[in-house]
Amino acid sequence: MRCVKTTVDIPDRTLREAMKFSKAKTKREAILAALDEFNRKRRMAALVKHSGTFTTLMTNDEIEGMEIERMKLWARPPARRRKP
Repeated sequence: MRCVKTTVDIPDRTLREAMKFSKAKTKREAILAALDEFNRKRRMAALVKHSGTFTTLMTNDEIEGMEIERMKLWARPPARRRKP
């Protein structure tokens, strides 16, 4: 992982709150936690935009039906061969 060293003016109170809420021991940990959370929320928001727009996805009922059929196949005893 490549790191970038930078200087940023962050208000003391804001940084202290971030450290308190994230339970970070260092300023760096608090800033990384805040950036990770920000990025996670943005990724989730991007996914939510697509919510309900997929037409080829199976419903939960269809998936459960397939699982039930699969279990029925496994529960059957093996077919017996007839002796000639």
